[in-house]
Amino acid sequence: MPNLVLLVASSDEHFREMVRDTILNVPNARIGAEYQEVAANLYIRVLQDLERNPGAGLMVDLSGDAEGAIKAIEKVKQAAPDLFVIASNFHADADTVISCMRAGANEFLLQPLKRTEFRDAMSRLERAPRAALATESKLGKVYTFIGTKGGVGTTTMAVNFAGVLAQRKLSTVVIDLDWIGNDVAMQLGASPQYTLMEVAENLHKMDQALFEGFVTRDPLGFFLVGPPDALEQQGGFSEHSLREFATFLVEKYDAIVIDGGKAISNELVAAAAQVSAAVFLVMDQEFPAIRNAQRYITHLMRMGCNQDQIKVLVNRYTKKTTALQATVEQIQHTLNQPVFYGIPPSPAVIASINKGRPFVANREQAGELDRIFRAFVDKATGGKKDTAVAGGSR
Repeated sequence: MPNLVLLVASSDEHFREMVRDTILNVPNARIGAEYQEVAANLYIRVLQDLERNPGAGLMVDLSGDAEGAIKAIEKVKQAAPDLFVIASNFHADADTVISCMRAGANEFLLQPLKRTEFRDAMSRLERAPRAALATESKLGKVYTFIGTKGGVGTTTMAVNFAGVLAQRKLSTVVIDLDWIGNDVAMQLGASPQYTLMEVAENLHKMDQALFEGFVTRDPLGFFLVGPPDALEQQGGFSEHSLREFATFLVEKYDAIVIDGGKAISNELVAAAAQVSAAVFLVMDQEFPAIRNAQRYITHLMRMGCNQDQIKVLVNRYTKKTTALQATVEQIQHTLNQPVFYGIPPSPAVIASINKGRPFVANREQAGELDRIFRAFVDKATGGKKDTAVAGGSR
């Protein structure tokens, strides 16, 4: 019997727990991912998880907002027509069931879930065609960088990551969500006229021409948008704004790179992590960063991120550690998570920041750092996968 994977979308923890308990009675079945918000951009996360779990099914809870959930199902089915979708609600009135089926749902289960009905639905999922789901999504990918403490180089990693993608002719957008630091513009030597506040005000009429008309374009080719330079509250740019903005961007651009700063509990950063193909936890080898990384990983997984999404990135990595630094092996043991990559220290970093340009813009000056960083980008975007830290050593 094949391994059955179910993706579960519900804002109700009790429903998600009910599915977890019920699926235990289905041999070789498991939960592949949980989504705590049933919104129009649900399809982004579903498509990302289908790449990791081809043939998975999706269960959507309608009890919170039936109309919104049905619209979410419709959008998911437009993006993945062969996806097997199970809708569920406390009531099975004819209008709701018909609307679900018209939106593309394959099954409708009453709550509370009955084991026999759930098992039958999973059997039909097992027999459903799956070949068309194995192809990779054409949506752009969101990459979020979060620092485990200040000063670990989160902005530097994000800016140069975007720089490499743009040099490779991928249409790329950088979003700075660090409302206090606002360091992306500084590292790019830019003074944006328009900010995320204008994005929020214009989301209802946003198109590609409008967006590119008022955001800043870096000489390397990527677009930049961030908070106002003044220390204002994020105010008009809400979590909902970010989700709507991300939905717009992934349909128009190849890559969206987000600098989340270190405020992982911020609702904007949390929302960014949830729609990301990869969340890079940037840290160094000092113990405060490792302690925070532990807490951050726990928090991200509680939000519904899985271990495949979370990538531990060690900046200023060195094999020769001091008494105040941990080795890669110690980090991996403590976090119960592999180190995805290590970026070595280099004077080229400070020089590039002082000049207000990414170090990847001057490959000759960056030297070995440039080569290693590009290898990191290769691995992060699905290229080389055989190295874990700088120089390929563990």
